[in-house]
Amino acid sequence: MHPVSMFIVFIMVWWSVLFCVLPVGLATTYENVDEGEENSAPGAPKTLNMKKKLKITTMISFVLWTIICLVIESDVIDFKAWALQD
Repeated sequence: MHPVSMFIVFIMVWWSVLFCVLPVGLATTYENVDEGEENSAPGAPKTLNMKKKLKITTMISFVLWTIICLVIESDVIDFKAWALQD
């Protein structure tokens, strides 16, 4: 697999995992009205923890990307024949 293709696959996996990880552990001000800011939107998160979520996303993405690359390189699934079939 070409390095550019590997990079593109990683980016696609990373963004997919990020959108799955973002809502995990999210507490909004709407859920805890007593603790919320007075002038904040009801759906605004209390704490974002973006650094933690980016680290988790990168770790999960690396594992999934490694599995995907191994499947492609080992020819378990022949993607070239699958793409070229009529």
